[in-house]
Amino acid sequence: MTDHSPNTPPFRDPQLPIAKRIDDLLARLTPDEKVSFLHQFAPAVERLGIAAFRTGQEALHGVAWMGPATVFPQAVGLGATWNPDLVRRVGEAVSREARAMRAHDERVGLNVWSPTVNLLRHPLWGRNEEGYSEDPRLTSAIATAYTHGLRGDHPTYWRTAPVLKHWLAHNNETDRATSSASVRPRVLHEYDLRAFRETVEAGAVAGVMPAYNLVNGRPNHVSPYLRAQLRAWTEEDLLVCSDAGAPSNLVDAEHYFDTHEEATAAALLAGVDSFTDHGTDATRITARVRGALEQGLLTEADIDTAVRRQLSVRFRLGEFDPHYDPHRGTGEFDTPAHRALAQEAAEQAVVLLKNDDDLLPLAPDTRIAVVGLLADECKLDWYSGSLLHRSTPLEGLYERFGAERVEFAEGVDRVRLRTSAGAFLQVPPTDAPDEARGSTGALDPALLSGRTDLPPLTTDATGTEFALVDWGEGVLTLRAPDGRYLSVAEDGRVRASADQPGGWVVQETFRLEPHHNGHLLTHLGTGRHVSVAADGVKVAETGDVFEVITVERGEAAVARAAERADVVLVIAGNDPHINGRETEDRTTLDLPAHQQRLLRAARAANPRTALVLTSAYPYAVEASRLPAVLWTAHGGQAAGTALARVLAGDVSPAGRLPQTWYESDADLPDLLDYDVIGGRQTYLYFEGTPLFPFGHGLSYASFAYADLSARVQDGAVHVACALTNTGDRTADEVAQLYTRATDPSVPRPRRELLAHRRVTLAPGERTELHFEVPLSAFEFWDVARGGWRLEQGPYDLLLGASSEDVRLRTTVTLDGEPPAPRAVVRRGLEAADFDEQSGIVIVDRTRTAGDAVTPAEGGTAELVYRACDFGEGVIEVTAQLAGEGVLELSLDGGPPLAALALSAPTADAYTYTTLDAGIVTGGVHDVHLRLRGPLRLAHVGFSG
Repeated sequence: MTDHSPNTPPFRDPQLPIAKRIDDLLARLTPDEKVSFLHQFAPAVERLGIAAFRTGQEALHGVAWMGPATVFPQAVGLGATWNPDLVRRVGEAVSREARAMRAHDERVGLNVWSPTVNLLRHPLWGRNEEGYSEDPRLTSAIATAYTHGLRGDHPTYWRTAPVLKHWLAHNNETDRATSSASVRPRVLHEYDLRAFRETVEAGAVAGVMPAYNLVNGRPNHVSPYLRAQLRAWTEEDLLVCSDAGAPSNLVDAEHYFDTHEEATAAALLAGVDSFTDHGTDATRITARVRGALEQGLLTEADIDTAVRRQLSVRFRLGEFDPHYDPHRGTGEFDTPAHRALAQEAAEQAVVLLKNDDDLLPLAPDTRIAVVGLLADECKLDWYSGSLLHRSTPLEGLYERFGAERVEFAEGVDRVRLRTSAGAFLQVPPTDAPDEARGSTGALDPALLSGRTDLPPLTTDATGTEFALVDWGEGVLTLRAPDGRYLSVAEDGRVRASADQPGGWVVQETFRLEPHHNGHLLTHLGTGRHVSVAADGVKVAETGDVFEVITVERGEAAVARAAERADVVLVIAGNDPHINGRETEDRTTLDLPAHQQRLLRAARAANPRTALVLTSAYPYAVEASRLPAVLWTAHGGQAAGTALARVLAGDVSPAGRLPQTWYESDADLPDLLDYDVIGGRQTYLYFEGTPLFPFGHGLSYASFAYADLSARVQDGAVHVACALTNTGDRTADEVAQLYTRATDPSVPRPRRELLAHRRVTLAPGERTELHFEVPLSAFEFWDVARGGWRLEQGPYDLLLGASSEDVRLRTTVTLDGEPPAPRAVVRRGLEAADFDEQSGIVIVDRTRTAGDAVTPAEGGTAELVYRACDFGEGVIEVTAQLAGEGVLELSLDGGPPLAALALSAPTADAYTYTTLDAGIVTGGVHDVHLRLRGPLRLAHVGFSG
């Protein structure tokens, strides 16, 4: 450490409070220097000795994009562990590796854009792999653990500074930059905000990133909730970083503002502090900010506020105190402890969904057929680092059971492609070395291009036999015998060049389109057809017609292997870059047809067939026809070893589903229906029978629950029970505590997770579990009063092994507030505070704040507000309206009592006019409002 001289500027003095140091540094920065700090790539200020700074380092389940690093299971797999302690240790390992990597590569950032706390509301969301759970409490528990691990334990200096993604209500890739999620107040507060809130309040979050989409008609990058909610949850200076390109979207895609100066100013005033736009080129953002200053849309004080928040993060990361930063010398990278942790996490993430007749675990002398498209794969996703170590299911089973006891059949279709001239596509020989995509790291891997150092395909008389896989909906990959996938580089040539499908725009996928007596082979990345030219095979506007010569169907190889085995393991699932990923939602829960063929073939050849799903999301499968089913997310570098140890019984499975697995697509709401209450979505409200329920997961052991007790004391419900391992092996159990309001005044969840505990017990071991649940956990957002309310009355407490496997139950009566009618004479009715609706879309009342409602697509819609108290009587109703159309009011479902019509449209959607009509009523009634036409309603008032 060094002594600070009297000439040391205050911002360099670690003995001063950070706030005073920031004040000093802000005063030394010029206005232009401050503006330059608003872009993701903040330049150095050499005259003050301040280094350049970059916001953003992906680290969802390991340091991503910057080359090799320890790769842990996908986030949804970490969620399946239900183990905050484990996830905290994973966060610690990731942050230590980030520090170690930065010591050798300054491109590695310490402001990490992780974790993702978007709730897994809809299983067809393409980015399902990035979230932890459909439940806000489980999500916040796992996210809190991860952020604490990323932050570190030092009271002043943070190892890394985590930013939560993506604010807010973001569950669709389809039209993600222009679609609006209609989120009613109860869903907003009880569901979408809750996961963010509880994680931020836990104190290890440096900021958030707004999502691309709009909420209630307003882009998330100008969300009023950033100020009204997020910044009210903590006294920390949270740094809000825009998503890539989103600031420009405000004008270019969403057309929400007319000019970029207006949009940039609005985003900054709403709370965005760092603008991620135009890659490393900061000139356009800084020009927009200067333009906004010149136009009076921003003040220097507004700039100071945003810069202060960035500087707060930089000070906490120890940038200005290199001699005091305890994390600066961290060199832990790819350590034995990190490798062991990656395996432990992968083991804990495995979920045993079904195990009839104790098919599992497998005896040591079992002859195993391991088949399927994922059997010899260790797949990465968009937010993975490059693998230092690799373990596939096949490799794990070879290692655990011996290669002589394991037979493998991948199940690909082996094909040749013959042109109309009679020649076959052929991969020329090459001695070029293998090269894994992204192995050297890139600030923006979307800019990585394909290889051009390999020769393009040609044709000859015999051709090359390709391994063809249909990943669903006709999306194909073609792999050469040397393991390289057909890919298209920037020069348009088709080569066998890729180690795996991948990239922002995948260049390794094709589709066979029937054409005359054959097929056109369409390259999906470019939309062009494969064409044979004199200088090699390329993609072009017109393509050759190919005949597909099938050498062997995949199910034939699978059946041969299955017939010779004692047990068949079908390893099925998804490639994280195909049919369900960032930018692309899935269209179905069904397993792709190719993999269904393989499963049927294995089962027909050998009834002792287990399905092992390795996937980023749930599937709808015919579990009733299988004796055993397991699921694991893509488990990172140790996935195969971990799976083999679970299958062998070295580890008893104890992962639990972090989201509901539905029976079929018919159980799903529309992807853009964000109303989990009205749409009866997730385990909280779903009234059907799931394929596998939330929290489900079996064990090789058995557990007994007993001696449940519950008491209300000191502002909390205290619950205790005894848990005993009644099995014959050491195993983990995940005890889950749920509640249900037994006599609610409004629709409440069927059951709702309050707390959980994952514990390890030896055979015969008994432990006491204790849960302390604050009374606030039982509250709901009361739209009648615009705030939280604990409703008095009885609440069931349900304790067991899943949301449906309840072993013990009791009831407690809580003192709270009774339901009260809406005081409509005093408060009126905010349009979005409805109890029920049909055909309504919630929209922005103004560009800066407030909600209004409008009929979907300008049609007809109805709103219901229950128990409205008109007191001794009213004689007039008023409504704030914009647009054009008719508003009708009735009481208790009776005939219309008043109609207010805007016969001529208002100036725009944000120009409201107040209309009134006579109405005579008193007492308590349900108010029904019917809207017709492109009419916006903001508020209804009543007066006497």
